[in-house]
Amino acid sequence: MKAATIQLDTLACPSCMQKIEGALKSIDGIDQDTIKVSFNTSKVKLNFDEEKTSIDEIELAITRLGYDVLKSKVK
Repeated sequence: MKAATIQLDTLACPSCMQKIEGALKSIDGIDQDTIKVSFNTSKVKLNFDEEKTSIDEIELAITRLGYDVLKSKVK
């Protein structure tokens, strides 16, 4: 498992968090219990299995919703 922190452009409303969480929960390979979307810092933190998905796929799922990914860190 890898841990990712994704910095987004400023989130406009709390419902944005739910949209992002919902999209991420549909991706195979993400540990659903670790998904944390922070409204105040506009960050997404999660753990994922590199054999099932990639940070690029996760970022793509977020950008498809209309949110800009500024940078990602994977440990």
